[in-house]
Amino acid sequence: QVQLVESGGGLVQAGGSLRLSCEASGRTFSSSTMGWFRQAPGKEREFVVVVNWSGRATLHADSVKGRFTISRDNAKNTVYLQMNSLKPEDTAVYYCVAAQASSAFDIPLHSYEYDYWGQGTQVTVSS
Repeated sequence: QVQLVESGGGLVQAGGSLRLSCEASGRTFSSSTMGWFRQAPGKEREFVVVVNWSGRATLHADSVKGRFTISRDNAKNTVYLQMNSLKPEDTAVYYCVAAQASSAFDIPLHSYEYDYWGQGTQVTVSS
C-alpha cells in the first residue's frame, strides 16, 4: 500500500510560481512511476505530467510544457512539481499519483492506470 500526501498549494497571481510536493509512504517508491493530474471546477480530471522511476524520463501535457517541471528524490520518497508562469487556467485541485512500474519505459498517461492518489491540493491563480 502506498499513501501520498501533497503540499504546497495556495493562491498566487498570474505569472507567479508555486512548488508542489508529494511525499509517499511505502517501500515501492523507487520502482513507481509518479505523476500529477488536475481537476478544475466543472471539468474532467486531466493529465499534467509524469516521471519514470529513475527520474530521467518525463512527459508533459501540451498546456504546461515549458512552464511546469516534475522531479523526484528517491532518497526522500518525494516528487515535486515546479510550476512557473502560472495562468488563471491552471487553477485546479492537483493530485499526486503513483503506479507500480514494470520498467523505466512504463509511463502511463491515463488516470485509470494509476493505483494510488493523494487527497489533492488546491492551486488558485488570480488574474
